[in-house]
Amino acid sequence: MSSRHYRKAAAVALVAGLALSVAACSSSKKTDSSSSEPGKVTITVDCMPVDAQATLKKDWNDDVAAFEKLHPNITIESKSVGSQCDNPPDFTARLRGGTMTDVFYAYMTDKDQVLDSGQVMDITKFINDKTVPTWASIDPSAKAPFQDGGKTYGIPTKNYNMGLVVNKNLFKAAGLDPANPPTTWQDVAKDAKLIADKAGAGTYGFADYSAGNTGGWHFTAELYSRGGSMVSDDGKTAAFNNAQGAAVLQQLKDMRFTDNSAGQKQLLQWPDLLTSAAAGKVGMFIGAPDAVTAVVTNFKGKYADWAMGPMPGDNGPAVATLGGGEGYFFKKGLSDDQVKAGLMWLSYEKLTPGKGQFDYARSKAENDPAAAPVGLPEPKLFVAGSAAASQDDQLKAANATISLDDYKPFVAATTPIKVEPPQAQAIYAVLDAAMSGVLTDKNADPAALLATAEKKVNTILATQQ
Repeated sequence: MSSRHYRKAAAVALVAGLALSVAACSSSKKTDSSSSEPGKVTITVDCMPVDAQATLKKDWNDDVAAFEKLHPNITIESKSVGSQCDNPPDFTARLRGGTMTDVFYAYMTDKDQVLDSGQVMDITKFINDKTVPTWASIDPSAKAPFQDGGKTYGIPTKNYNMGLVVNKNLFKAAGLDPANPPTTWQDVAKDAKLIADKAGAGTYGFADYSAGNTGGWHFTAELYSRGGSMVSDDGKTAAFNNAQGAAVLQQLKDMRFTDNSAGQKQLLQWPDLLTSAAAGKVGMFIGAPDAVTAVVTNFKGKYADWAMGPMPGDNGPAVATLGGGEGYFFKKGLSDDQVKAGLMWLSYEKLTPGKGQFDYARSKAENDPAAAPVGLPEPKLFVAGSAAASQDDQLKAANATISLDDYKPFVAATTPIKVEPPQAQAIYAVLDAAMSGVLTDKNADPAALLATAEKKVNTILATQQ
């Protein structure tokens, strides 16, 4: 769950065995899955940018035209399903009715409900160096949410992971070096106090969420960084009511009521924290790189004011960092040619350095203030050191519109990525109470808050069995 993907609604589980709607838009016969080019074929693909996203929509349509010129046998029919692309209730309704496009967009956390629907196709045998040339370079942690039981059902196209976002101006004013942000929670607390003491009332040395499901989201990220898990390995019970979970809450309580570094105004949701950040009133917060884009494009901040470091850990590097992202699944019933065409389109638009979403030269020339800048370290789809990663890094550096140096500590980190728990939104809503408790009540008991949350989360998990 990144700022781009923030949503309150939980995806509704589906029952396997829904009626299948077999695509009939291809006139091709089935061909050898290893052949390089499909026969004459048409596929529908969703998540085309909406009219309000004028630059992005033009780029999409230009890319479709260029792709079809390269592959004259393939016709892409683009569909828009809204600017969010995966609005959970709408997405579930399309799954339930079998009205998805042939190649349909989903969040990484949607895998279970997609598989349960019976509406998705196993595409393992179609993935090769002709259909997806950069497949070997894609990070396994990005592939995993689209795989199950050794089979691949979808293709990752964007991913994110969280780190520590820092205000360069407040760091410098406190005598700190924003090029060397804190890497442990202990140092975060120490630096937050320095920032708050120097800046005075109304400034958060470190700000955190505690409402609107965002509190539970950040609790999860901070728990992961300490080596904890939200649920058991089998996904059946809560696993956060322990010393690691208590440490997350106790540190926030201490920063709020002992150090006075976490700010007096609490119950912050997504726009609240970022509004204060854009106003120069937040020294640090955890987030993905696109949180900086949100600060600038949604709340009128400046890119030059921000830098990023890795996710902090407990007395050392973080054990893991919360990550997520998006990709595309393939609707069950497609012909071999349709699957190959879909893979080739996704590869062109989403997985090729210098093309589609990685066409940095085009983005720099467009200079659209509503779009992400060139140089932001997201997505990080390719394994560091791979040919695709090296090419992407070179193209990004040649066309950067922001300082790459501001993100060096974040990029250099090799923290393992851990994805969101099952029933994530429902669980986050429960943990909001624990986060708000320690940030609003000086007498709050972290152990009691966790015990209460554990019971509620166990009930949530029991309903999905």
